Amino acid sequence: MKSASLSGSLRESVGKQDAKTLRLASRVPGVLYGGKEQVHFSTDEIKLGKLVFTPDTYRVAFELGEKTVDCIIQEVQFHPVTDRITHLDLLEIVPGTPIRVQVPVRAMGTAAGVRDGGRLQTIYRRLPVVGLADKIPEAIEGDVSEMVLGDSLRVSDLKVDGCKITLNEEAVVLAVRRTRAAIAAAAGEGEEGEEGAEGGEGAEGGEGAEGAEGGDQK
Repeated sequence: MKSASLSGSLRESVGKQDAKTLRLASRVPGVLYGGKEQVHFSTDEIKLGKLVFTPDTYRVAFELGEKTVDCIIQEVQFHPVTDRITHLDLLEIVPGTPIRVQVPVRAMGTAAGVRDGGRLQTIYRRLPVVGLADKIPEAIEGDVSEMVLGDSLRVSDLKVDGCKITLNEEAVVLAVRRTRAAIAAAAGEGEEGEEGAEGGEGAEGGEGAEGAEGGDQK
């Protein structure tokens, strides 16, 4: 995982009114758990947004008071209308204890099917992974260079050393599909070929008819 830092302040009181006051001051209320105790805090909304509104997954050095806690962002809640962050859950990383995170998927190479007019479709932009924090990669890479039109890359085709992808092995992650333009072009070529074939047969039939008529006149 990528590394990042974030700072927070302990909350003096916990409740709806306190949370509302924090949000008006562009602070996000949150909870840190997974360690010896559960801690309520608040953090800067803008700085938090840089870690949330990104495809990457971060291992966060969270500064709270006089100590720094190694953790990950476990859950984020958003306002249903404005999409502002309203609450944050941080999970402390305990050495030797596996964690579950969403890891971004990265396609490596250019698919052969794309060069033939297809389109690479990403079905899953992130995949759920379980493993020790030190083993979890920045991204799960899938080599698509040999994929032709109609090919798919499934969970079973991906390998993450020391970790497990907790999704059905048959689930399709990346696929090369025909574009509508390519399908239309192929259909147009087929129609032109059929028309050309019909025209040729008609011309040959006409010449044969004329030859027959000429023979009758003789």
